Formats: sequence, C-alpha cells, structure tokens
Amino acid sequence: MHKLILKPGREKSLKRRHPWVFSGAVARVEGEPGIGDTVEIRGSSGERLALGAYSPHSQIRARVWTWDDAPVDAAWVRGRVECAVRTRDALGLRSACNSWRLLHGEADGLPGIVADRYGDAIVLQLLSAGAEHWRDTVADALFAIPGTRCVWDRSDGDVRNLEGLPERSELARGTAPDAALVVEEHGVRYEVALAAGQKTGFYLDQRDNRRLLRNIVRDADVLDAFCYTGGFALNAAASGARSVLALDSSEPALAAARINAQLNGLSGVEWQEADVFQRLRRLRDQSRQFDVIVLDPPKFAPTAAHAERAARAYKDINLLGFKLLRPGGRLMTFSCSGGVSADLFQKIVAGAALDAGVDAQIETWLHAGPDHPVALNVPESEYLKGLLCRL
Repeated sequence: MHKLILKPGREKSLKRRHPWVFSGAVARVEGEPGIGDTVEIRGSSGERLALGAYSPHSQIRARVWTWDDAPVDAAWVRGRVECAVRTRDALGLRSACNSWRLLHGEADGLPGIVADRYGDAIVLQLLSAGAEHWRDTVADALFAIPGTRCVWDRSDGDVRNLEGLPERSELARGTAPDAALVVEEHGVRYEVALAAGQKTGFYLDQRDNRRLLRNIVRDADVLDAFCYTGGFALNAAASGARSVLALDSSEPALAAARINAQLNGLSGVEWQEADVFQRLRRLRDQSRQFDVIVLDPPKFAPTAAHAERAARAYKDINLLGFKLLRPGGRLMTFSCSGGVSADLFQKIVAGAALDAGVDAQIETWLHAGPDHPVALNVPESEYLKGLLCRL
C-alpha cells in the first residue's frame, strides 16, 4: 500500500483521533497514490497510525477513514453508510418531517460525504477526493434504502476545486421526479430543487430552530434577514405573527420563497430583495422596530483564516439587529462559519450588544438538529451555532 510519512512530532492530532492530515505535516509520500486512493499514514518512526484518502491538491493532504486494521473496501464503505442510516432511523424524525440528513461527513466516519433525504429522493454531495473515489459504492448503498426513487449527485461545492475535482450535478441512480419535489416539516411545505440551490437544496440543519421560532412569534412583528427560500419567515407567518418582513439579496431565492408561501396558503409575508446590510441600516434610520429578529447569514468565514474579517461582518449585523429590537424583543442569530467558534461568536454578539447600548441575556444556545451530529474528536465540525437572546 502507498504510504504517507509524517514529519517528527506531527502525529499528535492523529493520536487524538482528529482525521485530517495537513500538507505541512507530511515528510514524504512512498509510492504513487492517485487522487482518492487509500494510503497508510505512518509516523516519523514508522508506526502505522491510520488509513486515509489521499488528496494531492488539497491543503488537507489526507482524510482518515479508519484507525484500525479493517481494509477500506466497498463492503467497508457500505457498512458505514448503512450504520449512519440506521442511526437516523432511530431518531424518530418521520413523525415531524419527511426530510433529514442521512450522511454527515466525519461524524459518520465518511469524510467529505454528505447525503440528505427529501421524500423519496436523496441528494448526495461528494466534497473530497476520497469521497469521489467511492462515488458508485455510496450511490448504490443509498439507492438500496427502501422507498428511494432516485439519488441525485450535487457535487458542485467550491471545496471540490480545492480537491482538484470538477463540479457535477446529475442523476446518479433511479428516476428523477417528473414534477417539483415538495417536502414537509412540522406542517409547513417547501419546494426543493434537486439540481440547484444552496447546500443540497434546503437548510435541513435549521429544522429545530424553525420549530423554536414558532413558539415566540404570536402577535409579533418579525424580521427575517437573509431569508433564502423562506424557512423562518413562513414558520413565523404560520404561527400567528402580526407581520413578517423577509429580506434577501437573491431574487431567485425570493421567487422560491413566494412559491413556498403559495404552497402553504400564507400571504402575510412581505418579501424584499435587498442588500441586507444596507436595508438593516435603512430600517434603523427609519426607527423601525421588531419583536423578533432572525439573522441567518451565509458563511462569512469558511476557515479560521477568515475569522477576523467575518467577525466584523457578524458584529455589524448583530449591532443593527439589537438596535431594531423593541424592549423585551428576541434576537435569533446564527453563524454557519466553521472558522468562527461558538465562544468567539458569543463574544462577537456580546460586543454588538455593548455597542448598541442594550442589556441582553442568552435564553438558549442553538445548534443543528440531531441528524447533523458533531464528531467529538472534530470540534470544528460544529459549523452551525446560534444564540436566542432577549433584551
């Protein structure tokens, strides 16, 4: 087997079961592994540490598959997929929705592999060289899940460019739906495009937080900033909000949100296309106030190297959010940036409250749902973090 030999002292993170080997930790490569091939990862003294997928173009030069002696073959990959699917079945999500995450990368021992179920369709994303190597095996295992009509391959994220892989969006298995795919969550329906849109088509990670919002918006004036296709806004409208203003810079996203509103017979949302930062300032200058504000912006810091710039952006929108809240109002604010830790995010929001001249308390920390588990040995994989604050 091809071997990846580490520099002296660079095996510490692997011994703590962190699955990433960065290029700077590699002393040499023995053999000529191809993109995504399995390699033995060995310490400087020759001890075998793990088996991982080789990625010659990425700063993450290898991602660990396993620390034991099991061969990484098709049967092994199928077993990992089947274990993850059984874990999701045990969560009992079917009573509340028909869409959830099936595979969640490192947390399921499948680095770079993401799969989401939308009704009878599954959307697959392969975001690493090793994931690409096992594409057919993973697609077959997902298509074998009872009740699956198709597997759509949405391997089109920017991260694939860092892995030296082309982007792709195509039917991988089965038959694509003839009509628009409609999914349901806690009684609210959404149209999902398999071949387009953010992530795999919808933000399934916010399911529990959308449900929480429903408990605090009755008779409230609600502002949903960065609303995308209307997940939070529609839940607010469906739960008795007095008014809902939803902002996004993407007209296609707002067009999809309006379709979702029609699907649910909801007409009480005002959809506005705007630069959200500028519109928040205008609302402040107009002395507008709201009882509940949701700030769910796109990823400002994909890596820790972008954290400083992202911190300024997060502070800016949260400062404006606090200024737009009525006394006793609630701010539901999020960061999906892996480069911004939960502690840093809390400090940013606290600084925004200080500069806004308000006193606020944290009612609860917000996270992704249980179908988006976090690997205990990969804390940075907890990409979604949020706070529900009250003035």
